[in-house]
Amino acid sequence: MLNSVLPTQQFYNFLIPQFNKIGDISYTNHMRKILFIGGSLNQTRMMHKISKHLQNYDCYFTPYYATSLLGALANLGLADFSVLGGVHKKLTLEYFEKNNLMLDMKGNNNFYDLVFTCSDLIVPRNIRNKKIVLVQEGMTDPINIRYYMAKYLGLPKWIASTSTTGLSNRYDYFCVASNGYKKFFIRNGVDPNKIEVTGLPNFDNLQTHFNNNFPYKDFVLVATSDSRETFKLENRKKFILDSKKIAGNMQLIFKLHPNENHKRAKEEIEKYAPCSLVYTDGDINNMIANCNTLITRFSTVVYVGIILGKKVHSYFDIDKLREMSPIQNNGSSSFNIAQIGINLLEGKANEKLPEKHFLNILQPQN
Repeated sequence: MLNSVLPTQQFYNFLIPQFNKIGDISYTNHMRKILFIGGSLNQTRMMHKISKHLQNYDCYFTPYYATSLLGALANLGLADFSVLGGVHKKLTLEYFEKNNLMLDMKGNNNFYDLVFTCSDLIVPRNIRNKKIVLVQEGMTDPINIRYYMAKYLGLPKWIASTSTTGLSNRYDYFCVASNGYKKFFIRNGVDPNKIEVTGLPNFDNLQTHFNNNFPYKDFVLVATSDSRETFKLENRKKFILDSKKIAGNMQLIFKLHPNENHKRAKEEIEKYAPCSLVYTDGDINNMIANCNTLITRFSTVVYVGIILGKKVHSYFDIDKLREMSPIQNNGSSSFNIAQIGINLLEGKANEKLPEKHFLNILQPQN
């Protein structure tokens, strides 16, 4: 009922003149509203960076959410293991408050002209009639039987986790990390006409992390996952022992995933690698910049290690990861993504991004 009593988009356009300055994305259009859907802290930070280039629009933020039955389960706390609740929602709400961002829980209080989100595994009912820009968060999960069940049997995409990213087709554009990822998503069945290679905020200017105050250097860093918390299989004992073997005589440091059971993880590390250091928070990119070797299973931070020239161990093929590593464009990915949103709003969706924002793109070092 809310949408039926608000002015139409055409009426907005009639009332408000549009002013476009391509160089700095300065638009005078205070009535149009944009919703940014967070999720993990990484996703939330990406959304915030994009919004900074859209300051002449009314920008609102919400944690990741669902409607219908899944939304009801989340309200009962039964989805706290995921980005629908628990630690992810708590950290996202704290981030919104700390950065004085306007909150609109589940996008219920405004009519939105445009939505930015980092996941299409769930596309809530109240945004399905909106213009949507999907932004790749990072690495996707390996393809397995759940992927095929979701893709070919029509089961919900979220049962296969991030392996089905992009397959909803319920968006206008999909902004991805690199040409390698564009090819990857097309092979998975994503419409190539909807994919734009923009780079990823948070992963597009990684050289800056060499300037940090993390106290250790030349160590082996292990980035753990929340696989067990999200009902995936993991032999943590084997993973720790393998990491210990790789480290040899070097200091072993574990950075725990924010969503995993820290108490259990610490006890396991103390048992199987007792001389290790364990961090539950802190900027993992700074840790990677200072390490000698990075060990992960399925984590986007593997790209940080590759781009920064570290020795990397992953359950994925390293050569394929090099091909898909996020482009380095001196931090202009958030601008590129914002521009796509503006072009979509202004009826210029077929226009290319300004060339000057791609002049300094660097491919990852091998």
